[in-house]
Amino acid sequence: MDSLWQISESTFEKTTLHHKETIFTIGNGYLATRGAFEEGFPGDHRATFIHGVFDYVPISLTELANAPDWLPLTVLLNGERFSLDSGQVESYERSLDLHTGLLKRSLRWRSPSGFSAQINFQRFTSLADEHLLYIRCEVIPAFDGNIEIRANLNGCTDNEGYAHWQWISQFSNETATCLRSQTRKSHIELAAAMQLKAETGEVLESAAWDAENSPTRCLRMRAIPGKPVCAIKTVAIFTSRDTSNPAQASVDCLRQAPGWMAAFQDHSACWADEWERSDIIIEGDDEAQIAIRFNLFQMLIAAPRHDDRVNIGAKTLSGFGYRGHSFWDTEIFMLPLFIYTAPEIARNLLNYRYQRLPQARQKALSNGYEGAQFPWESADTGEEVTPTWIPHFTERNKLVRIWTGDIEIHISADIAYAAWQYWHVTGDDAWFIEKGAELILDTAKFWASRAEWDEEHLRYEYNDVIGPDENHDHVDNNAYTNRMAQWNLQTALEILEWLKERAPEKVTDLTRRLDLTPLRLAKWQDVIKKIYMHVEPDGVIEQFEGYFQRKYVDLAALEPRDRAVQVIYGIEGAAETQVIKQPDVLMMQYLLHDHYSSESIRVNYEYYTPRTDHTYGSSLGPSIQAIMACEVGKVEDAYEHFIRAVRADLRDVRGNAGDGIHAASAGGTWQAVVFGFAGLRITSQGWKINPRLPKHWRRLAFTFIQHGQVQVVDIKP
Repeated sequence: MDSLWQISESTFEKTTLHHKETIFTIGNGYLATRGAFEEGFPGDHRATFIHGVFDYVPISLTELANAPDWLPLTVLLNGERFSLDSGQVESYERSLDLHTGLLKRSLRWRSPSGFSAQINFQRFTSLADEHLLYIRCEVIPAFDGNIEIRANLNGCTDNEGYAHWQWISQFSNETATCLRSQTRKSHIELAAAMQLKAETGEVLESAAWDAENSPTRCLRMRAIPGKPVCAIKTVAIFTSRDTSNPAQASVDCLRQAPGWMAAFQDHSACWADEWERSDIIIEGDDEAQIAIRFNLFQMLIAAPRHDDRVNIGAKTLSGFGYRGHSFWDTEIFMLPLFIYTAPEIARNLLNYRYQRLPQARQKALSNGYEGAQFPWESADTGEEVTPTWIPHFTERNKLVRIWTGDIEIHISADIAYAAWQYWHVTGDDAWFIEKGAELILDTAKFWASRAEWDEEHLRYEYNDVIGPDENHDHVDNNAYTNRMAQWNLQTALEILEWLKERAPEKVTDLTRRLDLTPLRLAKWQDVIKKIYMHVEPDGVIEQFEGYFQRKYVDLAALEPRDRAVQVIYGIEGAAETQVIKQPDVLMMQYLLHDHYSSESIRVNYEYYTPRTDHTYGSSLGPSIQAIMACEVGKVEDAYEHFIRAVRADLRDVRGNAGDGIHAASAGGTWQAVVFGFAGLRITSQGWKINPRLPKHWRRLAFTFIQHGQVQVVDIKP
C-alpha cells in the first residue's frame, strides 16, 4: 500500500505506550478501540468506547464507560505465553493503514525457553457493519510441538480505577460465547458475542471455558516449523441503546457475519467511499500528506453515521481525557469537515443539540435567564457536566475551581453559528425550518436576556465571562462573546423574515412557543445596536475590557521552554499577563470574515500573534492561526502553524496525547487546508477560491459538497 497512507513504527518503546495506543486507535463511528496489544502489557490503558454509553461516577459526573474488552487474544508456544515484556523480541513492526482502517503488527519472538515464532496480528472494526469486529492471528513456528490461541471477552474493565460494569450473565454454545454486562447507574446493557475459528493449521483440541466475567474459547493447534497456523476472532457488540435484546442481537449478528476476507472487502469498500469524499491530496510534502490523512481518519472513525443522539467528545472515542464530554470543539472545529463532505453526519451532530434544547432552556432558567443556554460540557442528557473542582496540575493535593461551566457562555452562539453554517452550505431548508431556526432563535432569546444595561455609558455588556482564551477568566466584555452574541441576535431577526416568506406556519408556531412578541424583538434590535465593543484608533479590537492594561510578556525571551506560560507563571500569574492560549479576536474575525476589512484583520493579526502561546497554549489555536496567516499573506507563517497542528498527536507535541486525540485540532487541520491554503469561500453566487499554497507544495486537491452537488478543487501553482 502507498506509504502516504501508512502510520507505522519499527520498534516498541515502553515509554511511549500510551501515546501509541492513541495513535493506533481504530473505530467505525459506533465505537473506537485504543491501540492496545491483544495479549496485553503491564500498565496499558486499553479501552473501547461506544457512543452514548455514559455512566455516573461517585463525584456526580458522567463519563463514557470503558466497555468490556473485546481484544484479548493470548498465544502460547509449547505452553509459554507470548508477551512483549518477556522473552526476546527479534523484530517488530506495527502499522495502521489509513485507507482501510486495518491495524497490523508483525514480530518475531523467542520465548524464555527458546521457542521462536513469527506472530502476525491484524484487526479492524467494520465500517460496513458497525457492530462487527475482527482480529486475525497468524503464527509461523520455528519449532515442533503445539500452539494455543485463547480468545476471551473481559468484563473486568475500568475507567482508570472506577469500574462501571456489573456482570449479568454469560453463556456458550457450539458457535458463540456471549457476555452480558450492565452499567451501574445508567443501566445500559451491553452484550458481546464471540467466535474463534481456525483458518489454517491442524486443530488438536477446541474448548470453551466458562470463567465468570471472562468467558474464553481456546484452540490448540499442531506446530510444524515453517507451517502457519491462523485463527480468526469475530465479535459482535450491541447495547440496549440499539435494541431491547442486545444478547440476541449480538448472537444473531455473529451467526450471519461474513468471514474475514469477505468482511474486510465490504469494510474496505466503505472506506473507499469515505475517502472519495473526504481525502485531501497534497503533492510535494509527504509529511503534510500523511499527517492530514491521519487527522481526517481520526475524525472519520469518531463520526456517528447512524445515531443523532450523540456528539463527538473533545478526545473523540480514543482516550479517557475529558470523560467523553463534548464542547464547542464539535461545532466550530469538527463540524465544518462534515458540513462540506458528509452533510448527513453534520445533521446528526446538530440534531443532538436540537434534541437537548429543553436542558439548555432549563440551564438558562436556573441561572435567571430566558431562552436556551447550552452547557459548556455536555454528555448524554445535555445537562451541564463540567466539573466544579479538579486536582491542581502540579500540586495534586490541591483543588482548582473550574469556572467554564458557569461563565464560558459563548458556546450558545457557537451552536447557533454551526446550525446557520450547515444551512448556508447545504441548502437544507427542510431541516432548517424544522430545527435549525429554533436553535438560532432560542439562543438569541438567551443573549438578549443575558445582556446587562450600563446606564452610565448607555450600552449593553456581558460581564464576568470566559472567552475562548481560557488564560483569562472572570473578564468583562470579551470581544468574541459580545460579537458572537450580536451576530446571533442579528441572524435570528433575519431568519424570522426569511421564515415569513418560506414557512409562515412555522413563524406562527415559533412566535407562540418562544414568546417572540414585538416588544421582545425590539429589545433584540436595541441590544444589537448598543452592544459594547472597544476598538482602538489603529483598529486593534481589545480582547476584553482591561486587556491592554495587562502585563506584556516577550514570549521569544522565554525560549527554549517545554511548558505552557500558565505552568510557568501559575494560573493567577498568567491571568495578569497579556499571554493568551488562543486569540479570541482572530477567531471572531475568522468566523465572521465577511464583516471585517483586510486591514482590520491585518492589524489584529499583527497585534495578537506575538502575544499567543502557540506551541504550549491551546491545541485549538494553530489551525485557525494558519488560516489567518494566509489571510494576511504570511504563507510561511501559516505553514508553521499548520504543521504544528497536524503534528499535535502524531508527535505528542503537548505531551498529553496518551489521554486521547485532540479532536478540535484534528478537525481544524481540514479547515486550515481548505479555508486557509485553498482560500475556499461560499458566497450567495456560488463558491470561489483564493489559493495561497506553501512554496514547496506542487498540488492541492479536494472535493466538497455544496447544495447537494459535489464540487472538485484541484490547485497547481
